[in-house]
Amino acid sequence: MFFPEYRGRRLRRNDTVRRMVRETHLRVDDLIYPMFSAFGENIKSEIPSMPGIYQQSIEHIVAEAKEVHALGIPAVILFGIPEEKDPLGQDAYNDEGIIQRTIRAIKDAVPELLVITDVCMCEYTDHGHCGVIKDGDVDNDATLQLLAAEALSHARAGADIVAPSDMMDGRVAAIRELLDANGFNQIPVMSYAVKYASAYYGPFRDAADSTPQFGDRRSYQMDPANRIEAFREATLDVQESADFLMVKPALAYLDILRDIKERFDLPLVAYNVSGEYSMIKAAAEKDWIDGDRVMMETLLGMKRAGADLIITYHAKEAARLLNG
Repeated sequence: MFFPEYRGRRLRRNDTVRRMVRETHLRVDDLIYPMFSAFGENIKSEIPSMPGIYQQSIEHIVAEAKEVHALGIPAVILFGIPEEKDPLGQDAYNDEGIIQRTIRAIKDAVPELLVITDVCMCEYTDHGHCGVIKDGDVDNDATLQLLAAEALSHARAGADIVAPSDMMDGRVAAIRELLDANGFNQIPVMSYAVKYASAYYGPFRDAADSTPQFGDRRSYQMDPANRIEAFREATLDVQESADFLMVKPALAYLDILRDIKERFDLPLVAYNVSGEYSMIKAAAEKDWIDGDRVMMETLLGMKRAGADLIITYHAKEAARLLNG
């Protein structure tokens, strides 16, 4: 095709034509909204590095869950801030823990809203790492038992999907085995299959009070330089019966999203992480960018790269725009 016979602008002449030939679509049904549930009452504390996002006690979480459902967003993913932390993160797998009580409250108030739970230890341990510490590092196999117990506790409380984010080897199989043995074979596992050791997580660690007290997470999260390793990680999770695969972060890893989408036939989730959200918010606040347009362009880029679903702190704002 050559100019002047081919004129690409013919298909861009007006909004109606552009809508008719649009290749990629972002829908409200594609969005998952993260929420931070804090122990206590009458708590609604805005996270300084994440404008519009809050640590909230259960009654405020329920109120926001109703708002999310009214916007047509199909699901939330929960993170917990417990009353107390300890070396083994016991609140994570306590049937009366903060997340377990939050699940029950949401399902009582908004039963149609899908509740996904983050399965990890970092929010509950006093050292901020994602598992049991031995000799200054996370003990992979000892941690598997706690992660499986956490997932089972979430399922008992009424979670619809459990999402392990810890990056321990073998955790999908350990969770699947324990869920199935206890009659929860219908509960899907949404695996953080490809999770990089990223600087984009900074604001989240403020939100979840989960900054490591020593060292970092590079011995278990992936090196940002690696691409082929992502295939190995995703393959292992598929073999261990994951129901969803996730890439985290999303914005700097769109190539990985496309790679995973082309190689695996499971639903693919992109996590539009806290740093990505906060950068847009900060630039928009300074009037350096049109915040709404950049937000929607960013989310559309993740869809175009291959994401079926997007976990995003922008979910409510995006839903309002999509709903017109």
